[in-house]
Order: sequence, then C-alpha cells, then structure tokens
Amino acid sequence: MVDGPVVTVRGEAYREVEPEVARFAVTALARDRDREVTLTRLAERAAAVRVLLDSAEPAIDRRETGDLRVRPETRRSGERVVAWHGSVVTTVTVSDFTALGELMLRLADQDQVEVAGPWWSLRPDSPTYREARQAAITDALQRAREYAEALGAQVTDLIELADEGGTAQPMMARVAFDAGGAAGGPPQLELDPQPQGVHAAVRARFSISRPVLT
Repeated sequence: MVDGPVVTVRGEAYREVEPEVARFAVTALARDRDREVTLTRLAERAAAVRVLLDSAEPAIDRRETGDLRVRPETRRSGERVVAWHGSVVTTVTVSDFTALGELMLRLADQDQVEVAGPWWSLRPDSPTYREARQAAITDALQRAREYAEALGAQVTDLIELADEGGTAQPMMARVAFDAGGAAGGPPQLELDPQPQGVHAAVRARFSISRPVLT
C-alpha cells in the first residue's frame, strides 16, 4: 500500500522512419482442360520463377514457397470438369530496395505469372520499437513532473509501469511505372518506400511529495 499522494500518467511516443524490408508475392498460374497438362505447366512456370530468383539471390533476404492450389472448374450444373486451375505462390523479402523494382518487373514479364506488392515494414527486432518505448517512458516521467510541479511537489518514486502496447502504421506510398524509356528502352518501375509510423504508450504511477496547496 502506497502512503502519500500518487499521480498516474500516460506516456506516448511516435516515430516515423524509413522501412527496413519489403515483401512481394509471385504467383505462377496454369489452366488447361487436362489435369496433367495443368500440373506440368504449373511446375515449369514455378521452376522458371525459381531460376529467376536464384539469379537475383544477392538482393534477396528470404523467400518462401507456399499456398499451392489445384482446383477443378465445373459447369454450373453437375460435376463435369471443364478445366483445371493451378497456382503456387512464392513470397520474397528484400532489404536492398535499389534492385526491387527491376526484380519485380522481370518476374512480371514471365509467362502466366502475377506479381503483387510490395508491402513495406520494419524488422521485428528493429531498434525503432525500443527507442519508441524508451521515449514513451521519458514522456510519462516528464508529465508526472509537470503535474507535481503544478502542485508544488516533486516526483519521489516509481510505483508502477505498464506497457499499453504500440503499433506500426505504414503511410501512403507512390509507385510510378514507365512502359519504356524515352529511347524505347526496357520498362522502368520507380518505387517510393512507405514511411513506417511506430507508436508506443505506457501507463505509469508515481509517488510525489506532499503538495503545497496554499
């Protein structure tokens, strides 16, 4: 039990920083009336994607293949199969943004391949999160001191400190696509990384000296 006056405050901090990584998805597609033909084409196109990604390995931090789908297309009435659809998705993570646009365009130029993204983010262990939390604590202490000063008192001790969570909020980004250079060169993709907004908040209780109310 705390003996004496207590002040409870909320400390907050916000940081806006450049992203550290970008992710995008590459989907190889295939469709044919024959199931085996669909599977063969899907395997060939997925292999072509792998070869291209292998050639760009120095610029890639991580890649993961998943979400393999093969489904029949049937007529509205009955179960007669009229075609087979196949798809396989590869998620690519990069931190070298200088090669990102070119890599995405090279992948999009492949036969029956979809490219989606990029999605910008910070690394889970980014120091920005720690800096925001520390700044939120500093803000809470400053607020407590201001309240105490208004009462003619001083902060004497910390009673409780609770993390109220935080968020990472991506801002708007711009993507510009040039179908060809002025001299008819290869397509160019200009990417502006999304700034990442990081918010942290804490709740703190401090004991203060006896207020001077007269």
